[in-house]
Amino acid sequence: MRRRSLRTRLVVSAVALIAVVAAVIGTVTTVALRSYLTGQKDEQLTEAVRRAAGPRWDDLRFVTAPGQDLGTVGGRADGPEAPLSTAGRSVGERPDDPPGPLDRAQTAALSAVPRDGRVHPASLPGLGDYRVLASPDGTLVLGFPVGDVQDTVGTLILVEVCVTGAGLVAAGLAGGALVSVALRPLRRVAATARRVGELPLHSGEPALYERVPAAEADPRTEVGQVGAALNRMLDHVHAALHARQESETRVRRFVADASHELRTPLASIRGYAELTRRGRERPGPDTAHALGRIEAEATRMTGLVEDLLLLARLDAGRPLSYGSADLAPLVVDAVSDARAAGPDHHWRLELPDAPVTVRADAARLHQVLVNLLGNARTHTPPGTTVTARVRSEGPWSVVEVEDDGPGVPDGLLPHVFERFARGDTSRSRHAGSTGLGLAIVQAVVVAHGGEVGVRSVPGRTVFAVRLPGPDRQDSQADHRVVTPV
Repeated sequence: MRRRSLRTRLVVSAVALIAVVAAVIGTVTTVALRSYLTGQKDEQLTEAVRRAAGPRWDDLRFVTAPGQDLGTVGGRADGPEAPLSTAGRSVGERPDDPPGPLDRAQTAALSAVPRDGRVHPASLPGLGDYRVLASPDGTLVLGFPVGDVQDTVGTLILVEVCVTGAGLVAAGLAGGALVSVALRPLRRVAATARRVGELPLHSGEPALYERVPAAEADPRTEVGQVGAALNRMLDHVHAALHARQESETRVRRFVADASHELRTPLASIRGYAELTRRGRERPGPDTAHALGRIEAEATRMTGLVEDLLLLARLDAGRPLSYGSADLAPLVVDAVSDARAAGPDHHWRLELPDAPVTVRADAARLHQVLVNLLGNARTHTPPGTTVTARVRSEGPWSVVEVEDDGPGVPDGLLPHVFERFARGDTSRSRHAGSTGLGLAIVQAVVVAHGGEVGVRSVPGRTVFAVRLPGPDRQDSQADHRVVTPV
């Protein structure tokens, strides 16, 4: 029952309660009727024995006396302890019809009834149940059949069962309808909670305006208390989301403004350092080294600022320049650039025969590929094979970058797409990684409505980018040409 709905539990509980009450009433009624009819039968039997004990009845004719039921049994004995000497039962409907004899077993059963002046139940073989009473002197025994009492009680039980069953069915139907009407406000509250649960509250502007209607938020009712509590909770959540959004907006605006303002001084630092290093005056070795380091760090700082500015613009929801782009040429160009930057790695391409086109910003997708290939080049040792492949998976277009390097550390794997996430010493940082490359990959892919994931074990690391694309035949998508670069 715990897994059933509240409506079902309420209806079942109500029907079960009605069934218990009906069973108690039926039982009490049946017992009372049986007791009443048996009492009447005993009174009639007592009166019949009183009449039969008179001098008028000196044989078995008292068995067929007027007013006695068909099937009445009786007998006479020589004494209170002696067995019945004669016994018979009424077999005719008229009083002058002679009684029929009882067989030996029936006579023995009738003789075994105590003759103590009280009514006793008895069961005669082949005749059924009887109420039996002996005369005060114990020489006369009379028994009335109780079949009519049993038939009446049986009919009552059948009527009670039928009426109770029909009543339970009616109660179930009516109860289900009434409970459904009573639970309608609760369903509206649940519908409001369900709509709130479907809202994308994890990002973007908070738009939490769903509330329980005032009719279902009346604190005087139990359902209204739930609705009012839900409305208060939604007000608090809306306020918290609004405060979070304002804080994120301020931080995003600060990062964007700071990144934009830092680009000019960094460019100036790089320019002056290069100008000084290439001037007429030949600086000393220490000065030349210092100027080279200043220029290198300014270049690294510029890259970091550009990455931060791009992330801030993506977080702000800046529109992308969408167009039709074929993934294969983009991957070829990115792998060519990576080969030039990392000639000590082995670069491979796996491309389909048919074009794999997507509607996307080609420049941003190229940046995604550059970052993924640069990540593979930076964090794997020389001699590592890096494979870039393009394929179609139904409605998705997939780009994968796979390497056979040492893999991503287990502790870093769940956080690899977070900003400023860095690997340990097993994945080198000699190139000065900012820790923003994969965060930019995720931001760009999500902005295109796609998804990016990583699978990594020692000897095989695969970054997979899935973008919405046309649905293609498996034969075209799976037919690849492997080309060493």
